[in-house]
Amino acid sequence: MYPPPRKDFISLTLSDQHSRTYNNGKHRRQSCWRKWKQLSRLQRSLILFLLAVLLVFGLFSYPSLTEQWRGLSDREDWLELDDKELKAMPQGVQPVVGPAVGKVPVDAAGPEVRPAVGPGLIPDIIAEPERPRVPFLPKPPIKKRPFPNKRGPPSLHKGGNVSVSMGKEKQEQEVVQAEEGEEDNGEKKIVSWRGAMIEADQATEPPPSADEKEAAVPPVETNPDDPVPLATGLWTRDRLEAVRDAFRHAWKGYKDYAWGHDELKPVSKSFGEWFGLGLTLVDSLDTMWILGLKEEFEDARNWVEKELSFSKNIDVNLFESTIRILGGLLSTYHLSGDQLFLEKAKDIGSRLMPAFKTPSKIPFSDVNLGKGTAHPPRWTSDSTLAEVTSIQLEFRELSRLTQDPQYQEVVNEVMKLVHKLPGKQDGLVPMFINTNSGQFTHKGVFTLGARADSYYEYLLKQWIQGGKTEDDLLEDYLQAVEGVKKHLLRQTGPSRLTFVGELSHNRFVPKMDHLVCFLPGTLALGAHNGLPGDHMDLAVQLIETCHQMYAQMETGLSPEIAHFNLQPHDGRDVDVKTADRHNLLRPETVESLFYMYRFTKDTKYRNWGWDILESFNKYTKVSSGGYTSINNVRDPANPGPRDKMESFFLGETLKYFYLLFSDDTELLSLDKYVFNTEAHPLPIWPSPPK
Repeated sequence: MYPPPRKDFISLTLSDQHSRTYNNGKHRRQSCWRKWKQLSRLQRSLILFLLAVLLVFGLFSYPSLTEQWRGLSDREDWLELDDKELKAMPQGVQPVVGPAVGKVPVDAAGPEVRPAVGPGLIPDIIAEPERPRVPFLPKPPIKKRPFPNKRGPPSLHKGGNVSVSMGKEKQEQEVVQAEEGEEDNGEKKIVSWRGAMIEADQATEPPPSADEKEAAVPPVETNPDDPVPLATGLWTRDRLEAVRDAFRHAWKGYKDYAWGHDELKPVSKSFGEWFGLGLTLVDSLDTMWILGLKEEFEDARNWVEKELSFSKNIDVNLFESTIRILGGLLSTYHLSGDQLFLEKAKDIGSRLMPAFKTPSKIPFSDVNLGKGTAHPPRWTSDSTLAEVTSIQLEFRELSRLTQDPQYQEVVNEVMKLVHKLPGKQDGLVPMFINTNSGQFTHKGVFTLGARADSYYEYLLKQWIQGGKTEDDLLEDYLQAVEGVKKHLLRQTGPSRLTFVGELSHNRFVPKMDHLVCFLPGTLALGAHNGLPGDHMDLAVQLIETCHQMYAQMETGLSPEIAHFNLQPHDGRDVDVKTADRHNLLRPETVESLFYMYRFTKDTKYRNWGWDILESFNKYTKVSSGGYTSINNVRDPANPGPRDKMESFFLGETLKYFYLLFSDDTELLSLDKYVFNTEAHPLPIWPSPPK
C-alpha cells in the first residue's frame, strides 16, 4: 500500500501601498475562542476567579455607591411588608375604669374584669403575643400605621363572649427599634367577660411609668444570672406562660383525681377532705381569671353554681374558711362581676356569724355551717390571735357590698378589744387569746410566725383598705414594727443576714418560720403608702434572707422553719433541724418578691422567683398531674413527696409568680387593691369626703 499523496500549499499575501489592509474579523474572533478552549480547565478557573476578585474589590472601593444600593434594597424590603404583617403587632394594654353600664360589644379578645359596686380600677389580663420580625430601618420613609389593641391571652383571641376595650390613651409604640411616636386616641368602651359589663370612667389616667413605656419595645436586659442578655418582652412572655403551664398541670391533677374535693393527693391520685367544700377549686377561682384561663374558670364556675352548698352538717375553721372561701368568692366577684359569687359569699358569711357569739366577743375557732353553732377547739377554750384578727378584710368588704353592717361590726369589735389589751411588749402580741375572758394567754412568747403572723399584716392592710382613716390600726402597726426591731431582729455570724427571731420569756431564739417571709412585702407596702423609709430598708434586708433560705438548700427550696447561726465564724448561715426540713409549696417569699419588684423594679427579685419556680418544677411536680409538698429540702436525690397539694399553691403561690413576672403594673394595682392573707385581691375603699 502506498501512502496517500501529500499536498503542499503556499500562502501568498499581495498588498498595494494604496490599498486598505484586509481584516478578517470573524476569523480573529474564532481564533481567540480557539485559544481560550486550548487553555486547561484550571487556567480558565484561575482567570475567572481573578476577574471576580477585581470586580468585588472595585465595588467596595466606592462606598457611596454601595450605601446607595443598600438603601434602595432596604426601602424595597420595607415596602414589601404587607398590611397583615404590620397589623399583627399588639399594642400595650391599659386598664379600664368605671361602673357597670352599657351593652356588650360583639368582638372579643380576652378576659376583662370589673368591680361589683362603685368605681374602681379594673385590670385587664394579658399575655402579649409574639411580634413579627420587622427589618431595622433607621428612618423608614413610610406612612405611620395604627396598631390594634389585642387583649387577653393568645389562646383567647378567637372571639366569644369576651369583648375588647380600647381605652383613651397616649402611648408610645415602636416596631423593634424601628417605629416610634404612635398615638392611639379612641373612646373608652364597654368591656365584658361572660356578661359582666363596665364603661370606662372619664377620670384622667396617670402617666405611663418607665416600665410601661419600655413594654412597647422590650429593652435588652443584662443580668449576671443569665448566660446571655434577654429581651424583656420575650422574657416576660416565656415566664408568664411557664406559670400558666404550671397551673394547668396542677389543675389537670385536681380535675382528674380530686374534682369537687378539698385537696389533691397527686402521688396516690386521690383526694383529701378538710371541709368538704371544694377548697382548692374555690381558692383558685380568681387565679384562673387573672391568668386568663377561661375554659378552666368556666368549668369551676359551673361547679360552684350547681354543686357548692354550705347547708351541710360540717365543722369548718372560721379563719381558714374566711380567708380561702369567703375571700376567694368576694375577689372573684369583683374581678368577674358575676352575681353568683356574691350570693355564695353572702351565704357562707351569714353562716359564719355564730362564731362571734361568745362572752368576750372574741370568736370561737370552729363553726358548724349546717347547725349554726360554734365552739372552741376540743383541747382548749383559746383562739389563736392570728385567726381572730385576720378575718377583718373579708367581713368588712362583705358589709360594704351587702350594705349590712353586722359583719363589719363584729370584726371591728375584735380589733378594738385587742388594741386595748394589756400584755403586749412594744407592740408585739402573744399568740393566744381566751374566748371567755377576752384576755391574752401564754404570755411572754412573741413571734411573727405561726399563730401571730397575719395579725401584723392585717393591721396595715385594714388601714389601707379603709382609706387610711383608722388611726388605731396604724398606731398598732407602727408600734409593732418598732417592737420587731428592738426585740426580734438579729444578724447571722457568717454573712450578716438579717432575720426575725422569736422571744420566749425574754430569751431570744434564732428561729424563723417561712411564714415570716410575708414581712418584707408588708413593710414595702407600708413604705409605699407613706410610712417611714427605713421600713423599706428593712424589707430589702429581710427579702435577701428569705432568698438565702432557698438558695442555701440543696433543692433550692426553703424549709418550713430555719435556725440561724449567730457565731462569728465561717459556715452556713441557715441550719435546718430534721423535723423542719419539709416544704409545703408556701407562697410567702414569692409574695414578698412580687411586692419588692413592683416597688423597686429590681430584676434580681424576678430572677430569684424564677429560680424558685424551676425548683418547684424539678422536685415537686408529679408527672400525672399536680405538685406535691416534700419532706426533705436538703436531699435532692430523695426529697420525699408528702402526697398533698395545698389549695394555697394555686390560690397564692402561682398567682404571685404570675404577678411577679408580669410587666403590667396596672394588673391589680397596689394603689387600688389590697390582698388578703390568701392572696385574694379586694378593692381599696374610696377615701371619705373631708
